[in-house]
This record gives sequence, C-alpha cells and structure tokens, in this order.
Amino acid sequence: MKDPASWLSERLSAAGITDVVSIEPAAGGLAATAGFARRADGTSVFVKGFAEPPSDDAFEAEAEGLVALRTLGGAVTPEVLVAGRDVLVLSVLQPRPASEAFWEELAHALARLHTSTSHPRFGWHRDNWLGRRRQVNRWEDDGFEFFARHRLLRWLGEPRVEAALDPADRSALERLCDRLPELLPDKPPCLTHGDLWTQNVLATADGRPALIDPAVSYMWAEVDLAHLWTTVPPPEAHAFFDLYADLTSLDRDWRERMPILQLRQHLAVIAQFDDDWGAADLVRATLAPFRRRA
Repeated sequence: MKDPASWLSERLSAAGITDVVSIEPAAGGLAATAGFARRADGTSVFVKGFAEPPSDDAFEAEAEGLVALRTLGGAVTPEVLVAGRDVLVLSVLQPRPASEAFWEELAHALARLHTSTSHPRFGWHRDNWLGRRRQVNRWEDDGFEFFARHRLLRWLGEPRVEAALDPADRSALERLCDRLPELLPDKPPCLTHGDLWTQNVLATADGRPALIDPAVSYMWAEVDLAHLWTTVPPPEAHAFFDLYADLTSLDRDWRERMPILQLRQHLAVIAQFDDDWGAADLVRATLAPFRRRA
C-alpha cells in the first residue's frame, strides 16, 4: 500500500471530502488504517479505511452500532459523517484524561447502557464485524446457546486458531460450552458495545467518556465488563469496577466469571493476528479445568 496519508486522502476525496490539507496518522488501530484529516477551514475529522474491506457493509455496520449505542443506550459516540465501503469518517474525539472521575462517569454511562436496553432475544438484526472477522448475530432465545455457538465455537475453524489450539484444547472448549449453564448466571440480554477494551474508550472535548469501534449485539452485559477487566485498565480506573457492580447489582462472584467471558475476545485475537499478545496462553489457562485427565 502507498503512503497511508496519501491513501486516506484519496479515500476522502472519493467520498466527497476534497478540502483536506494534511493527514496525521493515528496510532492504536489494529484492523484498519486511520488518521486525522485537517480541512481547509481548520477543522479536523477522523478517518479510517480498509485496503481490502472485509465486506461492502463493514463500515456501515460500525456506523449503525455507534448510532445505536447513542440513541438506544445514551452512550456518547462520535458523529458519523461518512460510512462508505472503503472509508469511515467521524468527528474527532480526544484521549481520555487520567482521572478517577472520568472512570466513575464511565461506570455510570456503561451501567445506564446495560440497564436501559433490555431485549427479549440474543443477537442483532444483522451481522457486523469484530476487526476483520464477521460477528454472527443470528437471533437466539437461549443466551448460553448464543454465546457457545456464535461467540466461542465459531472461532475453531479459523486457521490461526486451529494452529494455536491442539485437539485437547478444542475438546476442552466444547466441554466448557456444554457446562455454561453451570458456570454463568442466566441473565437477560441488553445492548452491548461488543469490543470494549480500554483503547476504545476516549473522551469528548469537555472530558466526558466516549466509545468507539463497536461490534454491537444484544448480549450479556458482563461481556463488556470482562473486556475492560482483562485489557489492563489504568490505575485511575480502580474504582470503576466496584462502582459498576454496585450500580448494576452484580453478585460477589462476578470477577470469577471474567476469564470465561473473555474467551471470545482471546479467540478473536488469535484468529486475526500472528502475534496474539499471549491470548493463546490465556485460553489454555482458562480451559485447563475442562481437559480430560489421562
């Protein structure tokens, strides 16, 4: 691919934004090329694109998720300016401040999202995308079935996952899925962000928490919590989890469930990247109690 700034500039021009004077590459993204485009009037927009889009509707689905989080759950998300096949253009957000108050506000925002968006079924009206892999959102009445089939076992056919996990690992995952009703509480679905690691939490100009890069579905709220719990939250987030637990009336055992709920994300990372940042080791550690003893 040519220089990322030139490539993004071409995508913007094709989308009708022709007054870009400079583009500064953005760090942190794993699936797409992104940057901040400064326009002739002095304003800036955030832009990202795929050299080879995983589908024609990947950015459309992401934009829809941003709007759903905002309109259905009251979360703050960037304004969608363009959502095309090759490019997504959003209003600019800011790095999150290193303050406890910010994370306390996020706890309230996430609790509001999860407690105000109950739904009778698990899934979403369309598939969307987790990075460059399709997230299957077929409607299910049973949350354990939905999580097992569409969030865990669906990754076993991915080439990198097949290479990383041996037959005993895969059998252990299947046994874990069979026992999900024993391991997790039976809770109703709500609207979830779906990819809520710490890098997807930013801030507005006035310091309010804002969310980006969703893979929404109606799912268990704790799937979002698990992703934040296991992606190295900063020290100033120490009060976030207890406050969220209080606001949503979580039981005392919620921390013990986090590794099982985070299996989905670890498997997704293995499937998409040659360097899995230790995800395979974490999967094997979580599956260890479900291996058959010789």
